[in-house]
Amino acid sequence: PPIEGYDADVWRARVELAACYQLCDKLGFNEGVCNHLTCAAPGREDAFLCAPYGLAWSEVSASNLVMIDGRGKLLEGSGEVDATAFFIHLAIHRAGVACVLHTHMPRASALCCVESFELAMCHQNSLRFAEDVAYDPTFNGLVLDNTEGERLVKVMDGKRVLMHKHHGVIVCGASVAEAFDDLYYLERAAEVQILAMSTGSPLSI
Repeated sequence: PPIEGYDADVWRARVELAACYQLCDKLGFNEGVCNHLTCAAPGREDAFLCAPYGLAWSEVSASNLVMIDGRGKLLEGSGEVDATAFFIHLAIHRAGVACVLHTHMPRASALCCVESFELAMCHQNSLRFAEDVAYDPTFNGLVLDNTEGERLVKVMDGKRVLMHKHHGVIVCGASVAEAFDDLYYLERAAEVQILAMSTGSPLSI
């Protein structure tokens, strides 16, 4: 049930996003306190929910998530949001995406470090992403202004997944559950591909 003082839809979004942080932590998708999982705030224009900077993903709860608007103003909660989260995620949310998950999960990130950095359509888990993966060969370092977020939106061009060379992945969805499901299977697809590549035999596409 919603907690007093919170809109019911916003509270539900808080619970779902906090659960996503906890699941990603248990699965080892996190990297310290870096990477960011966000969702648009229901009923609030140009605002989204995110964990405040400095919290381990295992510490994230529905009540300690923060809500910020498109100017970076804190609307709910306490703490600060990492600048890279703000500038990347804001641009993608403004493109109409409800949930944005950016991680450096190890196997998918490993694929971003090979020359081709391509998710090969060699397994049933890969096929769910057929023609829905964007590839960005440019890593510009820390994102500290709107320019890079807007560039990434153009690179993604409406696709659900971005593989960012030398960096990690971004997965987008119409809900937290949908985005998490894709994130999980993306990592599994990457794991199978890496194991298959390790045999030295060509991938069967």
